[in-house]
Amino acid sequence: MASNDSPAAPGSKRILGFPLEGFGCLTSLLLTLASAFFTFFAVTTVAIFALLGWNELGGHTVNYAYSYLYAGLPAGLLVLAVAAPLFALLWIRARRRR
Repeated sequence: MASNDSPAAPGSKRILGFPLEGFGCLTSLLLTLASAFFTFFAVTTVAIFALLGWNELGGHTVNYAYSYLYAGLPAGLLVLAVAAPLFALLWIRARRRR
């Protein structure tokens, strides 16, 4: 048995095994929002732990609200701004092929 059980169509584009074509409108919208949501929380978590270390090791008193305001929110909005046109373009290409 092959390592990849699902046969890929010839010429199909993939990134890390994830197909980049054939998405519907709802799927594209959900992938866009999920990628921005995940990025926001991942960057916020890393920023909170970075501020925790900064406060504990340096004796500072930086407010933890900065972690989502200046790190998580801009990162999430940046991913949203990049992912929305990307997934919209993929959806439009899928509609044209039908």
